[in-house]
Parts: sequence; C-alpha cells; structure tokens
Amino acid sequence: MSENLVEFTDQNFDTEALTADMPVLVDFWAPWCAPCRMVGPIIEELAGGFAGKVKVGKLNTDDNPTIASRYGIMSIPTILLFKNGEIIDRIVGAAPKKDFEKMLKPHV
Repeated sequence: MSENLVEFTDQNFDTEALTADMPVLVDFWAPWCAPCRMVGPIIEELAGGFAGKVKVGKLNTDDNPTIASRYGIMSIPTILLFKNGEIIDRIVGAAPKKDFEKMLKPHV
C-alpha cells in the first residue's frame, strides 16, 4: 500500500476518519471483489495526488463489518467522502479516476 494510504478499521475509524481536519475518502472494499481491485490503483494514485489535502484510505469490509454496517454498505466498492464527520458524497461501483477527482476538487 502507498505511504499516503490509510488502513481504516473498526477500531480506528472514528478517530482517523470522523475527526480528521481535512476531507476523508474511504474505499469500502474486499480482496475477492474484482471491481474493487480495479479501483484500488486509482485510490492509491489519489492518495498521492491529494496528499496533505485529503486523507485517503481503505476499509476491508470482510475484516471490519461494524463500520461497513454502520454506513449501510450493501455493494462494494463503495467510496464515501467525509467532511467534518459527515458523508458529503459517494460513488458506488467502479468508476474512472476523473470521477473521483471531480468529487474531491470542490472540497480541497
């Protein structure tokens, strides 16, 4: 994983994502999910490209079911954008990098 990419878990999510002082992009994924594997490299690129402006990370839904359940994640990949602890945008399913950049740019 990229040095700029955070691994979110049930244990650290509230601290790392909800109280961050910048927007937080969370990729809800699982290793067996083919579309998740397609989106993974894009998420890593975004982590590098938006370093210092957006906290970017991944949450494995198989290993961290509590947070996935809290946010009603029914389909993966689901990418949520949080600001001040609230969901402000989302993308469900695989999408091109430009869609993620369009989602992030107004908030940086």
